[in-house]
Amino acid sequence: MPRRIIWISLLVAVCLVALGQTPPPAAQRPPIVGVAHIGLQVSDLAAADNFYGHVLGFEHFSLDKPTGGLMLNYYKINDHQYVEIYPTLTDLNADRMTHFAFETTNIQQLRDYLAAKGVKVPETLKPGLDKNLSIMIKDPEGHNVEFVQYMPGSLHSSNFGKLMPDTRISEHMNHVGVTIHDRAAADRFYGDILGFQLMWYGGKTDNVADWVDMRVPDGTDWLEYMLNVNNPTPKQLGVQHHFSLGVPSIQPPYKTVLSRGYTPPQPPKIGRDGKWQLNMYDPNDTRVEAMEFKPVQPPCCSPFIQPEQ
Repeated sequence: MPRRIIWISLLVAVCLVALGQTPPPAAQRPPIVGVAHIGLQVSDLAAADNFYGHVLGFEHFSLDKPTGGLMLNYYKINDHQYVEIYPTLTDLNADRMTHFAFETTNIQQLRDYLAAKGVKVPETLKPGLDKNLSIMIKDPEGHNVEFVQYMPGSLHSSNFGKLMPDTRISEHMNHVGVTIHDRAAADRFYGDILGFQLMWYGGKTDNVADWVDMRVPDGTDWLEYMLNVNNPTPKQLGVQHHFSLGVPSIQPPYKTVLSRGYTPPQPPKIGRDGKWQLNMYDPNDTRVEAMEFKPVQPPCCSPFIQPEQ
């Protein structure tokens, strides 16, 4: 914080005390506990359902538009994490990712906190069509970033404990990856304001950071900066705007998707972070990464950094 602002804040506090008034408490950030979902556009709903429902093994529930007709399908990874599929992709040059979301335990407090930090937020909160409370904001890159609090009686909470079959190749989404062009601006937003903490960084070569993993402040999931991406084709952007499914071992999901008729472009490999991973692509070229939870060899470029307590 600039020194001038600090002095002004201290002067205001001293004046309030002199007048017998207590300075108002600073806005506090509530917990941000993990990745909630990623929103993706598709051009062929049946093909998407074959991939997310059959190949990956997730079941779903749906939300209709108020005027009638399907708005989206929620493919359920667990009670708190989803892949939102919208049948809205008509321009095959468009970004497939519509937004990504994190879960908070107190959306009103988060809204007030962000407002106090100068972030543009809605004036008031009201339940969405799914009856949860959420806010949508823009990050410095222009990405739509949603924060959601699951509410009693919502579409999601009414399905808690349901639609989680053994066919799922994973039970947890551990990160979402998005393109970042200005790392410093992203760090100010995700790090300084939202409290995300650096977890790991690495690259195709040891001396260049192409990926930066920023862990949510109150959980184990992370946001992955995809750096050094310029003028990508729609297919290349689908590689960058991706999500990752955590797995204990890479071989069972690999064998499972093969048995369900899907052949990944390449077999599993060890990534630069030292973890086994498997890259798959939905029918509109969005990358879905299966990744082991733990590395099997030292990561390149930096160690895994433990979060501050």
